[in-house]
Amino acid sequence: MSIWRTVATPAELNDRGSRTLPGYLGIRVIEIGADYLRATMPVNEHTHQPFGVLHGGASVALAETAGSLAAMLCVDPEHMALGQDINANHLRSISSGLVIATARPFHIGRTSHVWHIEIRDEQERLVCVSRLTMAVVERRAKP
Repeated sequence: MSIWRTVATPAELNDRGSRTLPGYLGIRVIEIGADYLRATMPVNEHTHQPFGVLHGGASVALAETAGSLAAMLCVDPEHMALGQDINANHLRSISSGLVIATARPFHIGRTSHVWHIEIRDEQERLVCVSRLTMAVVERRAKP
């Protein structure tokens, strides 16, 4: 059984983020399963820290992007999900290739969500784990 309240394709989500941080970092949604969302990000000069390995902040940006998009698909159109708290444990360094984030819910509530995001390399080795808390709020009319 699917957890999603809104149906979207990876292409629609990628287009939505193309001119924002996810687009500039090369983050791409690649799969939406019944209870997870998967996204990738290249590990290159745009996502490296000065020592030539994946920047922890880039990993957090990938985790928050995957979790935020997943949360957005779980709320009705009158509401939106906004990041409230995120933590990350960086477990393995990587200097090239792709990292793949998979976001799955721990909790989907009326006013908050908690998401678990695992980031793995192309050999499926765990690079980073993250927990993201989202606040669910009513959308306000634009002024």
